[in-house]
Amino acid sequence: MSKVRVIAVTNQKGGVGKTTTAINLSACLAAEGKRVLAVDADQQGNTTSGLGLDKNDVPLTIYDVFLGEATIAEVKQPTCMDGLEVIPANINLTGAEIELIGNDRREYILQEALAEVKDAYDFIIIDCPPSLNMITVNALVAANTVLVPIQCEYFALEGLEQLLHAVNLVKKRLNPELEIEGIVFTMYDARTNLSLQVVEEVKRSLGQSVYRTIIPRNVRLGESPSHGLPINLYDPKSKGAEAYALLAEEVMEKEWN
Repeated sequence: MSKVRVIAVTNQKGGVGKTTTAINLSACLAAEGKRVLAVDADQQGNTTSGLGLDKNDVPLTIYDVFLGEATIAEVKQPTCMDGLEVIPANINLTGAEIELIGNDRREYILQEALAEVKDAYDFIIIDCPPSLNMITVNALVAANTVLVPIQCEYFALEGLEQLLHAVNLVKKRLNPELEIEGIVFTMYDARTNLSLQVVEEVKRSLGQSVYRTIIPRNVRLGESPSHGLPINLYDPKSKGAEAYALLAEEVMEKEWN
């Protein structure tokens, strides 16, 4: 039986398509018959609501897992998509940082919690908060790989260096298995030269780690979360749905040791 792949979707810059990627990659993997758990580790709870749940009306959230008051099996919820479950989050998660002070194994809480359910899934996709805080560190410790969505804009590379530095620190000190899954370009606008320049520059710097699939700017992608649906259910023929289906194919193709 193949080993589960745990992928942390992270970028400390907000507004780069991080949650959109977590939602739609999860949904497209599930559409391919994979068993997927989406873990919402962002206090904004947008992955939770983007998959059709009311984030303020779920009995338990990832916050309860961090406090040691619930297991992943108790917290997980079904979504609008067959084969895709979610660990919800909401604003309560803001308090977790302070609650974890004094916990000697605070970096390993998520890793240990997920270990109990790993055999039930092919993929676990973690939507990280848009900052390099203790929750993000937990996600990086729990993950096998890191997927970094970056917007095709001038300052994209600046934030990327910081993030890769943080990933290397976690790899060195806490999770020697951690690797870069890949960089995925989002919000690509074919009409601007700048988008193309950013893509070329990142490819030059990082080579192998860049996904071929580029996610375009797409109105339907922006609309789908407000309907509580991933793009492949909201508008399966849209450019955004096509792009995330291709990204899911690329992720599945990757060699996994």
